[in-house]
Amino acid sequence: MKSILLPTDFSDNAWNATQYAVELFKDEECVFHLLNTYTPAIANSRFMAATLDAGNLENGARAFSENGLKEVVKRIQKNYRNPKHHFKTLSSFCLLTEEIKEVVEKEEIDLVVTGTKGASGLEEVFMGSNTVRIIKSVKNCPVLAVPQHFRYVAPSEVAFATDFNRFYTESELIPLIELANTFNAVIRIVYVQYEIKSLTEIQQFNLSMLRKYLSDVEHYVHTVSELNSVSKTLEMFVNELDIHLLAMLHYQHSYMERMTREPVVKRMAFHTQIPLLVIPELGMSAPYRHKREQEMSVSK
Repeated sequence: MKSILLPTDFSDNAWNATQYAVELFKDEECVFHLLNTYTPAIANSRFMAATLDAGNLENGARAFSENGLKEVVKRIQKNYRNPKHHFKTLSSFCLLTEEIKEVVEKEEIDLVVTGTKGASGLEEVFMGSNTVRIIKSVKNCPVLAVPQHFRYVAPSEVAFATDFNRFYTESELIPLIELANTFNAVIRIVYVQYEIKSLTEIQQFNLSMLRKYLSDVEHYVHTVSELNSVSKTLEMFVNELDIHLLAMLHYQHSYMERMTREPVVKRMAFHTQIPLLVIPELGMSAPYRHKREQEMSVSK
């Protein structure tokens, strides 16, 4: 049974991500952990200090959070009657990223699904700040970021962006392989080339290992020339091939890290228009990943 974490702030954006997750796993036994965190605003005026009741503020925020989670579960069960899906709710007085990290460990979460919404102005070019913080802070679990206006489409065309400069472990690729197997998806490995030249020996070796791991999955390798920036190039690739989901590993010097650091001017044209699966640099560090890897080995 999969364990899926759904952080929510009760916005339309969060509800859209919840709908996507429920649809994505409609044929699988799942426990969905709905999480809402709250930090009551504390007035900072010295004139209000005497009358401020912090306890009442926190109780009110907790009640709002708990009731909101109950309403989300009711809404899911009303719109998606699925006996394979089970729900747990968690209301926490905590910072969002800290609570997510704790829940991922405690509940052995397989995937975090979050809505992503750009901020106003120029920051809208990539994704919401909360989403970026989640991706950067969660080190042992994949994160799936769903754009606010994206409507569910079974991901039969998946792009995996990589530069072949890093060795992959099979445990890191499990989310990608499981996705491909579940939806009979084609994986399109896309390499953004900064200048026209042959792959190095290390890149060739890493590519051969990647293809070995994906041997049971239909996959193709695409080399594309960089257009202004990595983000712009991937956006063009996604649009031209009608990709349903973009996946990438997140590690030092990875595409994901570079995209979050690209100058605003270079990122202006890029909006997260399709779901983005960010796989952390697991290696063999996550103990419950071993179980998943063993299950896959047995099933082969």
